[in-house]
Amino acid sequence: MKSKVILAGVIACIGISAQAQDVKTEEPKGKAIVQVFGNFHSGFGAENDDRGFELDRSYFGYEYNFGNGLSAKAVMDIGKSSDVSDYQRIAYIKNAMVSWKKGGLTLNGGLISTTQFNFQEKFWGYRYIMKSFQDEYKFGSSADLGISVAYKFADWVSADAIIVNGEGYKKIQVNDGFNYGLGVTLTPVDGLYIRVYGGLNESGEDGKKDIANLATFAGYKHEKITIGAEYNHMWNASYKDGSDQSGYSIFASVKLSKIAELYARYDDLFSKDDWNIAKDESLVILGAQFKLGKYVKIAPNFRMNMPKADGAENGYWAYINFYFGL
Repeated sequence: MKSKVILAGVIACIGISAQAQDVKTEEPKGKAIVQVFGNFHSGFGAENDDRGFELDRSYFGYEYNFGNGLSAKAVMDIGKSSDVSDYQRIAYIKNAMVSWKKGGLTLNGGLISTTQFNFQEKFWGYRYIMKSFQDEYKFGSSADLGISVAYKFADWVSADAIIVNGEGYKKIQVNDGFNYGLGVTLTPVDGLYIRVYGGLNESGEDGKKDIANLATFAGYKHEKITIGAEYNHMWNASYKDGSDQSGYSIFASVKLSKIAELYARYDDLFSKDDWNIAKDESLVILGAQFKLGKYVKIAPNFRMNMPKADGAENGYWAYINFYFGL
């Protein structure tokens, strides 16, 4: 009898211990968001005086999952501004949003990430080294105030729609117009992705033209290799009639090991009738990335900038970018 009581007690203790372990190993509902981008760079030739250390951007925030598909996220963006001295930093609220997911449906509201180039940016995968094409050349903003909806109809097709103010996350709403966007993403075979996005950003002011955007992308992602190509066209840039811009970006990366990979990218930006010739350019970037543990990445790379303006000299830089993130 005593042995049975002792055995029952041992089993009960094991059960209680297992439950306690389950409680301890339960995934937390909230997580901190910390990302820091920086670099050391040195120019050559015409850019010989461009050198030094830079803290490009820092993101600090928190994301919380309430359960039943409901979550909230708030992120502060601290970076450089063209309006003030480079020695100063400006803080913005990048995201302040609520999301709800149920089955194939996702709803977002608040200061949300936009959908114009979010897919391409994630596919490129090296945001801390260089922005994706549309973000780099100001074809749109990465976040804005509004709502978005996405639905996955099947494993091979999904669609998304968005309505936002159209002025980005760094400005308050001044104009009366909205920015509308609609995108479709296809995965016809495993690893192959095709996306088409169209957007209309209303000017909201007399005498200015609406901005229209068309973004197309195709990419293939394998265990070792990633290849992507995108073509983008923007009509009436800065709400100016006839100020059209176009461009494409081609990139690839190869994983050499768990900690090392190589990447390359080529951009080409051009404008209708050369109206923006002073900023039209081609760009080449070649480099490597090394993961130093779970939170740190270092990426040495070489860049060549080729301006299209007559008489402008090519620029050459050597960079070492670094990333810290939780």
